[in-house]
Amino acid sequence: MTSDPSAFATDSFPDAPPEGERWSTWDGATHGPKPRPDWVITDLGAVEADLGVLKTGKEADVHVVRRWVPDGTAEPERDVLMAAKRFRSGDHRLFHRDAGYLEGRRVRRSREMRAMARRTEFGKEVISGQWAGAEFEALKALWALELPVPYPVQLTGTEMLMEFVGSDGVAAPRLAASRVETRSLPGLFEQAREVLTRLALHGWAHGDLSAYNILLDGDRLVFIDWPQIVDIIGNPQGFDFLHRDVHNLASWFTSKGYAVDEEHLFGDLVAAATSRW
Repeated sequence: MTSDPSAFATDSFPDAPPEGERWSTWDGATHGPKPRPDWVITDLGAVEADLGVLKTGKEADVHVVRRWVPDGTAEPERDVLMAAKRFRSGDHRLFHRDAGYLEGRRVRRSREMRAMARRTEFGKEVISGQWAGAEFEALKALWALELPVPYPVQLTGTEMLMEFVGSDGVAAPRLAASRVETRSLPGLFEQAREVLTRLALHGWAHGDLSAYNILLDGDRLVFIDWPQIVDIIGNPQGFDFLHRDVHNLASWFTSKGYAVDEEHLFGDLVAAATSRW
């Protein structure tokens, strides 16, 4: 009798992967935009393992997932870490903010619309799926615009795999948790202002922006958490969401010693958002 648990698993369950916890979930998923970064592993013979929770949130938890091609296969061994964002089910999510964000979004089936409006269990599941799909589509669009966001690898149900932002297996910290030197603040603010301006030019606002959903990857800002991305013109509260984004960003930089004229920035973004009309 073997003492090797992986050999036991393979003997007992011939469909189990030779390593890891599961086969690659690439097959059958909705995939990210092309051209894909070189680090994305698409091999069906790849395996995956969950390395634990990276971040917990109101609507989703983020885990670290390792995907690799086992040694000895036809393909050379490769290895990558990804962030797996798993949206909560209807029984475990907080829906207090959904109504405002979902204005301007529509689903085709009237049954689903009624269920969403009444917050039935089925309606909550529809909303949960909408959050995952909305963030995946947002990241695809933002990546195509070459904005600093994680690359969206794939979407399966309410789980989205995306680029792990960091180095040597250590995740990049959130801006709110980073020690930033005063001399670095102007450059970081210019990065943030450029992102907000380019978003506004396309009619979008983040919708929930703060220093807690901006990562500091070395000296580069990376913007995360996009399920609630807002159509500034199409959503009746669009300009309110934009103003709140500006307020949160300006307040953080000002509190760190780099004064930002909040109303001036907001005015510039409104002008950018309405320049198409």
